Amino acid sequence: MNFVSAHLDQFQQNRKSRPKFYVLSMFPYPSGKLHMGHVRVYTISDAVARFQKMRGMQVINPMGWDAFGLPAENAAVEHGLHPAIWTQSNIQHMRKQFDALGLSFTWEREVTTCLPEYYKWTQYLFLKLFEAGIVYQKEALVNWDPVDQTVLANEQVDDNGCSWRSGAKVEQKYLKQWFIKTTAYAKAMFDALSDLPEWYGIKEMQANWIGDCVGCSLDFLLKVNGKVTEDKVAAYTYTPEAIYGASHLYILPTHRLLHGNSSLKEVFQREFIPGKDSLTSVTAVNLLTNQEIPVVISAKTNFDNFLDTKIGIPSTSAEDATVAKNLGISFTEVIETLPNGLEKVINSAEITGMTRQEALKAITQQAKNKRIGGDLTSDKLRDWLISRQRYWGTPIPIIHCQACGTVPVPYEDLPVVLPNVTTFTGKGASPLESAPEWVNCSCPRCKAAAQREVDTMDTFVDSAWYYLRYTDPHNTHRPFNSDLADYWMPVDLYIGGKEHAVMHLFYARFFSHFCHDLKMTKHKEPFHKLLVQGLIKNQTFRLPKTGQCLKREEVDLTGNEPVHLKTGEKLQVAWEKMSKSKHNGIDPEEIVKEYGIDTLRLYMLFAAPPEQDILWDAKTDAMPGVQRWQMRLWALATKLIEARTSGTMPNPELLNKKEKAEARKIWERKNLVTEYFTKDHLFNAAISRLMSLTNVLHQAPRPLVLHSTEFEDALASLCIMVAPMAPHIASEMWKGLAHMQNKLCTHHHWDVDVLNQSWPKVDTDYLQPLDVVEMSVLINNKACGKIFVPQQAARNFEEVRELVLQSELGVKHLQGRAIKKAFLSPRTALINFLVQE
Repeated sequence: MNFVSAHLDQFQQNRKSRPKFYVLSMFPYPSGKLHMGHVRVYTISDAVARFQKMRGMQVINPMGWDAFGLPAENAAVEHGLHPAIWTQSNIQHMRKQFDALGLSFTWEREVTTCLPEYYKWTQYLFLKLFEAGIVYQKEALVNWDPVDQTVLANEQVDDNGCSWRSGAKVEQKYLKQWFIKTTAYAKAMFDALSDLPEWYGIKEMQANWIGDCVGCSLDFLLKVNGKVTEDKVAAYTYTPEAIYGASHLYILPTHRLLHGNSSLKEVFQREFIPGKDSLTSVTAVNLLTNQEIPVVISAKTNFDNFLDTKIGIPSTSAEDATVAKNLGISFTEVIETLPNGLEKVINSAEITGMTRQEALKAITQQAKNKRIGGDLTSDKLRDWLISRQRYWGTPIPIIHCQACGTVPVPYEDLPVVLPNVTTFTGKGASPLESAPEWVNCSCPRCKAAAQREVDTMDTFVDSAWYYLRYTDPHNTHRPFNSDLADYWMPVDLYIGGKEHAVMHLFYARFFSHFCHDLKMTKHKEPFHKLLVQGLIKNQTFRLPKTGQCLKREEVDLTGNEPVHLKTGEKLQVAWEKMSKSKHNGIDPEEIVKEYGIDTLRLYMLFAAPPEQDILWDAKTDAMPGVQRWQMRLWALATKLIEARTSGTMPNPELLNKKEKAEARKIWERKNLVTEYFTKDHLFNAAISRLMSLTNVLHQAPRPLVLHSTEFEDALASLCIMVAPMAPHIASEMWKGLAHMQNKLCTHHHWDVDVLNQSWPKVDTDYLQPLDVVEMSVLINNKACGKIFVPQQAARNFEEVRELVLQSELGVKHLQGRAIKKAFLSPRTALINFLVQE
């Protein structure tokens, strides 16, 4: 029985009995060394996965490697190591580091994007996009190193605009590039954001990235002297319904047609008068209406947002009307306003008589049907450039034939496997061009001599669909089985850094929408809930003149302020993201050696809520704090074991009335942290609550420890609730308790490890939301107290603001002060007032 059918059988049975939970942390690039950011994100996903498993969920917490990318190629240039060898060696090393942190990944679902069995399906999805007309080629600017004669990624260009390797001033050059038409899904993806209530803060960033989808692009053929050229151009309009009133096509002086390899370049350059709107002899034929209009080069240096090509429509734009009149271009009025204020379309062929809204729908639908544009998008969203002139990436499955043009590689010939290039210089064209036996092939259609595409794909393509592959990682017949994907998707909790809140999430959502349209998946949106974790920062010490970062050992920290050990010069001190180049990184392995795995895990969860940055050295009490807590937990288990082996038999009947009341109080305190794991993921608050339960148990008098069921149950529950966060100490404590004689609690499975226990059930009374919420009040980021606000008002900024201002606390601290701004965070029940000092 193969993996798929075995898994299908298994999940069909499990689906009936156990609900699923898919927790996913963003997979890493295999750089070879785990850093503190990795430790934080993977500790969070591990704690959530262990917790959900203890709740009886069927959990997957998969892990893999985003394994293509530039660093492997740089290593090949610098050290002569083949990218595949470098990458595999790094993966093996990082696997060991993961295991040393006690992370419970579902390793049997591991994916590695640089292996042919994965990228075969990346290529398959590319071909599906190609078939749908969503992949195309056009000229675009690249960073060009004139010395090494090679294309540079943005990150290979330094702050002075020079090449990182040759030091040459980088030029901008036009090359033919592959694009994915993400704008085709702009409106659908914008509208779907309303279905994502659990995307706190990130939803707005996505909406802003996409922009208001009010207009669309339409395709035009270009003609000169009455002859059709090979050049096509897509132009944007805010009012597609008025397209029959188009007077001219408007391009910027920076447009690729004036600077690239277009056959019209000379004509445009000759007829362009800088600083003036220049009417050219080139005309543009609208492929939808067949209207022919002149091309005008704008006097402007830029249009709105990222547009460089617009359709001039005088009926709906006074600016377009002015340009047309000044240049003597005739145009037709196509919008008529009726006496009742309704606007209708006139002089517009088959859409004449329609309302503007009806005409907009009709025009965009016609254009989409003919694949010549029509997708509603914004003026700021650009299509996704995926070409990379690199070796270490997914080969683009396209063949160029002189007779047939651009031909997709047949599905049965996938994967197009990377050839084994052995020499990497970092100079010249794409390294794939140095493998002629790979590049030269025959055309799949006419069998004539042809050439393979030598660009590879942007690594963001590999990571745009990996969450789907995890649902069925060993499938050799398709990217994934739809039934398996429909069972596991959407991801219930997706955890990663804020730096991926826009691009990666946008591309992943795009692929998910596309797969849904192909009927490969049931769910459009891939991620139900997002948890965006903050950075881990440490202090940097810079020389003021040069900005150079110093190592710790070069800094004198004994005085009031840090100075350079050699010169005594005062230093610039800042909190910055940990990095090797800034000399402010901390090696997780060193911390594990010094403090132990659980201490590091607990520190990561306790030092700050997940969304906030951790300032490593500032929180000096957190590391010793969680260390002390573990010692207190250990002492509690020891205390109970010693009491039970003292020779006195435990008997709850021996407790007096007062002791029974105290025992009841202990029992009430144990139903504490479930919501922190399911709702807000405020692990720091969960740990605080568990610390307070630890204190309550420490204060229990000896008779309670010996005779009360409640004490034993609360300690067992405490051990279970600690386990997802600190699995090693919890397992050791549990083993000790399991071997203890004369136990009073029978409902725990003492013979099974703590991580396989059922999560303590929360009383239903406790689950009822309280009628009031305790709201923390901050003034200029400093806590100054708390007030109670009604549950129904707690999410309303205006109401909370008023209640604070009217409260005793507000009168005392805010009356008569100028409030510049206030921010409400309903999730963390916090309001912050910024006031004039």
